[in-house]
Amino acid sequence: MADFPYRLREDATPTMGLIVLRVDETIEDEFRRYIPPGDARMHVTRVHSGDDLTPSSIAEMERALSGAAALLPPAATFDVVGYGCTSGAALIGPHEVRANVMAGVTTRHVTDPLSAALAAISDLGLERVGIVSPYVASVAEPLRAAFVAAGITVPATLSFGEEVEARVARIDPASIAEAARNLAGQAKLDGIFLSCTNLRTRRILPELKAELGMPVLSSNQALAWHMRKLARLGEPE
Repeated sequence: MADFPYRLREDATPTMGLIVLRVDETIEDEFRRYIPPGDARMHVTRVHSGDDLTPSSIAEMERALSGAAALLPPAATFDVVGYGCTSGAALIGPHEVRANVMAGVTTRHVTDPLSAALAAISDLGLERVGIVSPYVASVAEPLRAAFVAAGITVPATLSFGEEVEARVARIDPASIAEAARNLAGQAKLDGIFLSCTNLRTRRILPELKAELGMPVLSSNQALAWHMRKLARLGEPE
């Protein structure tokens, strides 16, 4: 039987990779809205992570990061790969995240929710940002410290005190919105950041921005925005 001839053609659509925590139930759903399939080719891999998010489980995840990145298609030419964990990026460090990811996959850019949030805050010219986090203090505090180290004043923070990821993914968006309102009443702010890719925030962001009269950013929103920017994509239609 003779082989039928065929041609090869490279796709010019931007190519992205996303490293998702094993326990994350939210980021992929929200990313489908922020980066629709027609805008980019999105390849997703999962990284081992504990059922609870703690400094020790994040340290274990760091050791698995290169292996997770290596499971992305090796023949693809990646414009950007995103690591989907805000607290992980704060505890591991963006430079270490980048090194671990690039040890597993070839990509032009690497980003994470912390780097993305700092880029978005700078782009918006915000100086006083409050943080809502689902996690216990040992996980939430490094994020606040990272903001302060970047020159951002953090007048107030609020946490749900939760470390079980299955519960974080099920926190009612109405509770998240109420936390943002509470935070806005505690101190003079010019922006709020809702931390954690496992929090369901996409639907509440526009109403909070209008109600509070300030930008309200989330981990998934910021990460998707930064990945689009690094891949030289415009805003979604």
